[in-house]
Amino acid sequence: MESEFYFNLGMIQISGSVITTWGIMLFLSVVAWLATRQLSLVPTPFQSLMEGVVMMIDEAILAVVPENGRQILPFIATLWIFLGFANLVGLIPELHSPTRDLSVTSAFAVSVFLSVHWFGIKTQGIKNYLHHYLTPSPILLPFHIISEFTRTLALAIRLFGNIMSLETAAMLVLLVAGFLAPIPILMLHIIEALVQAYIFGMLALIYLAGAIQSQQLSSTE
Repeated sequence: MESEFYFNLGMIQISGSVITTWGIMLFLSVVAWLATRQLSLVPTPFQSLMEGVVMMIDEAILAVVPENGRQILPFIATLWIFLGFANLVGLIPELHSPTRDLSVTSAFAVSVFLSVHWFGIKTQGIKNYLHHYLTPSPILLPFHIISEFTRTLALAIRLFGNIMSLETAAMLVLLVAGFLAPIPILMLHIIEALVQAYIFGMLALIYLAGAIQSQQLSSTE
């Protein structure tokens, strides 16, 4: 669904999705600054909450990529946290989740695409990494390349479609039922928004793990 444009910045059109995205970035930056401003050995409840979130994400990443998990922790953690907030923004009156905009989800998918190759090359070197596309046979090179682009496209469309349908369904139910059942709709929205953020981040993690670990396997052959 195309977003309404609010103003032009030179030749660039700034949409509502971009403004909302900037707002989420500013909010998370402030939260991160507050969480790390005065770290203490005896943590405050707020520090304990933030540490708990980071530890859960760290454990999830190390379960998939035990050897190089700490390298990709900042990227995957940022994806999970940002997408979680972005998907939940639609609960605020007069606001829409920026992830219901295909251009936003495409930007995230491209970021994952570039990060997969970046971490693969950084971990194994460009020669070993590119060799992956020629194994087990050079004949499969076109199929490897096609799969890279198709899974990136699937990432963008999956998140966009799910969030747009979620917000549309919630709006239609509220229009039909009024505010007789707002709590179940609210809970459904929260759960589905968090699930979609988790799925996107987990798929990105699996793609990164595949790029890193496949090169480790080929380098030991």
